[in-house]
Amino acid sequence: MMIRLSSISKTYRTGKVPVRALVDINLEIDAGEFIAIMGPSGSGKSTLMHILGFLGRPDSGSYSLFGTEVSDLSDEELAALRNALAGFVFQQFHLLGRVSAAENTELPLIYAGKKDIREKACSKLEKVGLANRKKHRPNELSGGEQQRVAIARALVNEPMIIYADEPTGNLDTKSEEEIMNIIKELNRHGKTIVMVTHEEEIAKYAKRKIVMRDGRIVSDERNPENTSAAAVNSEALSVLNIVRQKHSSIGQVEFAEHVRQSIRAILSNKIRAFLSMLGILFGVAAVIAMLALGEGAKASIEENLKTLGSNMLSVRAGSARVHGVSREAGSVTRFTFDDVAAISRFTDLVDSVSGYMRGSGQVVYKNENWNTSIEGVGFDYGKMRATIPQIGRWFTREEIARREKVAILGGTVVEKLFGDKNPVGRTIKINRIYFKIIGVAPEKGFGGHRDFDDTVYIPVTTAMYRVLGRDYLDSIFVEAKSPQTIDEAQTKIKDMIIKRHRLRADDEDAFYIRNMSEIQEMLTSTTKTMSLLLGCIAAISLLVGGIGIMNIMLVSVTERTREIGLRKAIGARKTDIMSQFLIESVVMTFSGGLMGVMLGVGAAFMLSAFVGWTTKVSFFSIILSTTFSIAVGIGFGLWPARKASMLDPIEALRYE
Repeated sequence: MMIRLSSISKTYRTGKVPVRALVDINLEIDAGEFIAIMGPSGSGKSTLMHILGFLGRPDSGSYSLFGTEVSDLSDEELAALRNALAGFVFQQFHLLGRVSAAENTELPLIYAGKKDIREKACSKLEKVGLANRKKHRPNELSGGEQQRVAIARALVNEPMIIYADEPTGNLDTKSEEEIMNIIKELNRHGKTIVMVTHEEEIAKYAKRKIVMRDGRIVSDERNPENTSAAAVNSEALSVLNIVRQKHSSIGQVEFAEHVRQSIRAILSNKIRAFLSMLGILFGVAAVIAMLALGEGAKASIEENLKTLGSNMLSVRAGSARVHGVSREAGSVTRFTFDDVAAISRFTDLVDSVSGYMRGSGQVVYKNENWNTSIEGVGFDYGKMRATIPQIGRWFTREEIARREKVAILGGTVVEKLFGDKNPVGRTIKINRIYFKIIGVAPEKGFGGHRDFDDTVYIPVTTAMYRVLGRDYLDSIFVEAKSPQTIDEAQTKIKDMIIKRHRLRADDEDAFYIRNMSEIQEMLTSTTKTMSLLLGCIAAISLLVGGIGIMNIMLVSVTERTREIGLRKAIGARKTDIMSQFLIESVVMTFSGGLMGVMLGVGAAFMLSAFVGWTTKVSFFSIILSTTFSIAVGIGFGLWPARKASMLDPIEALRYE
């Protein structure tokens, strides 16, 4: 015995009113039978077929299939049975309008994880007489042709049982006869047919007629006009072997199909899908542009930090306090070249040392003049502070020792005095003293309110004795050998200065030593914080876009409820449905993300080209925003996908 129902009952609730659809049903079905179930509307015939087809569960009673109790199986195991043993032919056809006849036919094979599905689907279409219509969509087929596609789909996975629910209800007389002849021929070749109909003419095709009323079987009789034997394979199947077969819900066939279906679903509602993607698109673009601004600011700051040098210490003179009021810097501790020489003797800790002094002066060339900053520097200053000219050269040790009148101009001074001409080799006057220009300093830009290019560099000895008229240095720049030695160097230099200048150890105002690496770390940390803040602000728009995607996916689930019911009827499990809608959500957000990347890169370029801001699009920002858009698709698509997977197949198929 293939199927045995014992005392099957099923009750539905319409609000608070219970409706008894099936009452104590007992039924046995052998392999190869052709059964017509008849009865008026509300008699329970469709409910009985749904239970026989593993679409629903009885409230009580026993359903035995080849000796296995079906009522004890899980939803996933019932889906496996529907896919392997059952084929459904519906009155409403339930074809997917977005795809061709061949693609509709191959759906059960996708959930079975089989290969060469297109070839098998076309073979079944050929058997139902639609070989030349396989590329047509349902709206391009007649009613009879659509039902033939549904039959081909029911047969493509070689099921044992065909469940036909009013298969000719929407057909004309000619198409009705063609469809019933196909079904009768299927039974003759061994298929078990369970058909629901309310037409006596259709029931005559069956070998056995069951009449129901008020949820009960009132008659069960054989049709003497159809007594031909079917070619039946009497070998009983192991139901447990079928339901326990391991099969991944995201295998290669399913994944490719889900991606194709997702693209078709998106393209079928182009405007709505595009409007849904806008949130992701602008969110990703904002992330790219904001991070590009942050990276650009970081790169600009790092470029400016190069002028500070690496592992740098700045030793500056302090000031005296008279009645709590500070006097001018250097009024107590005045550094000399002897201090520079003493510091340079720490050869195990110090790499370079340079004296430094700064003042202002009037620079004149022919009829052009400019008031600028005059900086007296030592030989090592150029390397330490990244000031070696790209045009011309740096000072030599001999020029510094001989107090030569040579100068290196900053970019702003060159522009004011010479325009776009090369100043190297020309002569200018600084505070009425003639100087020969030997180089142009590299561009350094602005720092706070100061233009670092508005400077003239001259030898420190020349500045001290010829131009500024001082006998002391403003400060001393020291470059430690490595970041590891900078703290020790700072301590030794401090002790040395206290000893040389006979200062008290607790006199903090006498002088101070500034660690340039601390300034670099502070600025770098500030830049990172700014970049993170900008990225977080932009990421908020991604979350808003994710909410829009979730709303659209919920609408999509509602619109495609009957499609979900169909997929479940042909063997799709909860994981299959979840995978499909999650992939659709990810495809939508990923597509929006790609467009957002292009918009963000374009926005960063425009900010740089037209506004003048420094921007730098990093590969990391592109990967980050794209990955985040995919994560948004998964996160916000999860609820709609789960809602779709939890739909009851019967209720979904009936959804209007």
